[in-house]
Order: sequence, then structure tokens, then C-alpha cells
Amino acid sequence: MKHGIKKTAFAFLVLAAIGLTAQQAGTLKGTPPGPMPFYVYLDYGNMKNHYIPSGYMGDFGDIQINNNIRKNTKAGTSCLRLTYSGKALQGQQWAGVYWQNPANNWGGKQGGYDLSTAKKLTFWARGQKGGETVEFKMGGIKGKYADTGTETSGTVNLTKEWKQFSISLEDVLATYISGGFCAVFTKAANPDGCVFYLDEIRYE
Repeated sequence: MKHGIKKTAFAFLVLAAIGLTAQQAGTLKGTPPGPMPFYVYLDYGNMKNHYIPSGYMGDFGDIQINNNIRKNTKAGTSCLRLTYSGKALQGQQWAGVYWQNPANNWGGKQGGYDLSTAKKLTFWARGQKGGETVEFKMGGIKGKYADTGTETSGTVNLTKEWKQFSISLEDVLATYISGGFCAVFTKAANPDGCVFYLDEIRYE
């Protein structure tokens, strides 16, 4: 009997290990998103917004976000404004912010969405002066409930006019994404800081 119990316990441990490995390999699934497009940000206070800009990184004290700018929007009634001072208040020489679900989720709790049906992430962006240098990405949050994939736009230079950007998800395993969108900027590329605007951030 004891031998059988030991074998059962061993089998349970093996299955648990396999389950953990499967989760780490990307089989974790988030909430189904429903019909596309699926919005990170549509308009201020809109029920179709599914991620929150809560994940401040690097020189977090250099960042200010206003998600209810009512002038010169690309579409709808509002857009987002991100202000980066470039002061390096935390001494990191870079800063960024994740749009997360749920808010402040760095992979320590379950949340996020299954975006495996999306083909791309699109968004509109413009700089206040032109020449602002920013990197945009999706996914990449680590932790117990890590995002199953990540992709980046690479570094882009903004102009004063609205321009649509697209990040292909064709090669991304996106069954669980709690970091729906991310913007990163550096002091080296923006020595005097920068101000830029975002609108219509969505998965298609």
C-alpha cells in the first residue's frame, strides 16, 4: 500500500511539473476578447478600454499621462498625452509605461486576455514638436502569470502629424497578454524630454 501511495505521489508531482512547464511554455490562456477590434484605448472612460496605464518603469517620476485630451484627437472625443521630462529622477536614464490588465499587474496575478485571434496591434501617434523617439511594444511581462509572447515596433521617430503604426502578431503566441501596450523612451534619444499623443490603440 505504501509503495502504491509513493507511486501516486510521484505521479502527481510529475503532472504538476508538466503543468508548470506547459504554463511557462505559453499554454496559459486569458479571457476571450470577443469580436475584433479589441481596444486598449478608444476614448476616455469608454467601456471598450481594456488596459490601464499603470505599469511605470525606469525613471517613473519623469512620466505624466493625461488620458482625456480633447483637442486635435485622431478620432472620437479624446486622446492620450504622455509627457517625459528627461530629468532622470530615479537615475535610470530611461522610462516607460505598460498598459496592464488588471492594473499594476506585473505577472503576480491572473488577468489579461487571449489575443490569439488578433493579426496585428495598431495605434495612432504624433509628437508635439516632431522628432520624438519612442519604442512601442506589446506583451513581455514576466512573473508567475507571464505574457505568452511579445513584439515591438522598434524605435520610431514621430512627426507633428498623426501617423498610424502597426505591430504584426503573426509570429507571436498571444494566448495570454496582461501587458496590452507599452511605450518606452530614453534620455539619450530625448535629452530634453518629449511630449507625444496616442489614439485608437487596438488589436485587429
